Amino acid sequence: MSIPCGPGFSGTSLPTTRQRRSRLRSTRPDVFSAHPVKSTTAEASGGGTRDGALTFSRAADQTLVIQLAGRWELHGHLPSVTDAEREIGTRPRRLAFDAAKLEGWDTSLLTFLLQVSAACERHGVGIDRAGLPEGVRRLLALAEAVPERKGARRDAEQADLLERIGVAAIGVGSAAHEFLAFLGQATLAVGRLFGGKARFRSSDLFLVMQQCGAEALPIVTLISFLVGTILAFVGAVQLQQFGAQIYVADLVGIAMAREMGAMMTAIVMAGRTGAAFAAELGTMKVTQELDALKTLGIAPTEFLVLPRMVALCLMMPLLCLYADFVGMLGGAAVGAGMLGLSPTTYYLETAAAVSFGDLAGGVFKASVYGVLVAISGCLRGMQCGNSSSAVGDAATAAVVTGIVLVITGCGLFSVLFYILGI
Repeated sequence: MSIPCGPGFSGTSLPTTRQRRSRLRSTRPDVFSAHPVKSTTAEASGGGTRDGALTFSRAADQTLVIQLAGRWELHGHLPSVTDAEREIGTRPRRLAFDAAKLEGWDTSLLTFLLQVSAACERHGVGIDRAGLPEGVRRLLALAEAVPERKGARRDAEQADLLERIGVAAIGVGSAAHEFLAFLGQATLAVGRLFGGKARFRSSDLFLVMQQCGAEALPIVTLISFLVGTILAFVGAVQLQQFGAQIYVADLVGIAMAREMGAMMTAIVMAGRTGAAFAAELGTMKVTQELDALKTLGIAPTEFLVLPRMVALCLMMPLLCLYADFVGMLGGAAVGAGMLGLSPTTYYLETAAAVSFGDLAGGVFKASVYGVLVAISGCLRGMQCGNSSSAVGDAATAAVVTGIVLVITGCGLFSVLFYILGI
């Protein structure tokens, strides 16, 4: 505030309260500096709290002194016990602690001290805990009051070869029994479906058909187009040597119609839909929804498995035909872009090479593959354990089982069609 000039005034503004305190603080730092200034190198980056620090010193009587400073808490950055173990390895006369600069602690400090105590016991070094806080000493005494009984831990014993073979054989037998039992229940459910006695909601069936049909078109499109281009490239490299690049259309068309369209679609559905089935049913088992269905007198196989089997059996032939078409388009792209074939020529050659029997055989295989993928996904879901990790294991097992069944079925169909002359 400005005061007019007058007796006793210099014409300048009076010092404010903050300015007076600042002058007094500058002349008497011992009064207004109540808290000591901390070193900036020891402060954490988030809020001025120091992380735990560890230093060592040696006393005249060969005592190793561990100086604890800062805050020893789980959310901070704590020193490693390796440095302390290295110092203890020099075999000092005894070990002592200095916790004068310790600002806070939790169980992380106790864990560190127990590890240090174990290292001292191994090297035969005595410990003096008088320098630790009283609470830490009490908790350490409580932790060491009842030592671990020798032999309490169970050592893992490796079984001999014959025992491992026997256990594996029993496991294979149990897995086969469970698979056959589940297959029998699914067959009975299909029989009740044809008899008009199956109990499931039609809305569930249409929902699953949408999920494993229309929603699977993008990934099926990508995979089928790439498979068609790969087949065309492989054939073109060899056929160009003989001037027979026109037969690339025959190669791609027959391969996609007879084998690759159905098989690649089934593999994609095993990784996409089979895993989803296993995860859904596994989660329902963990949450005891399957037990609730049994309590209501509803068979889970009929209510949950049957709609998924029917949906995949109906959608897989359509997806197979779509995959055949997209794969042939991929081959046509290579033929027109790399081999100089016109689209009309490629189309006519493909139409002459691919017969109705090839398409029908591929569609039939796709239907069977759909049932195999549904059975593998639902089986692993029903076999799921009662934990969240078991759901992930069930999904992984469903993918592996589905792919193995599809490849095995593809091999069996190839031999069967060869014998029948199809």
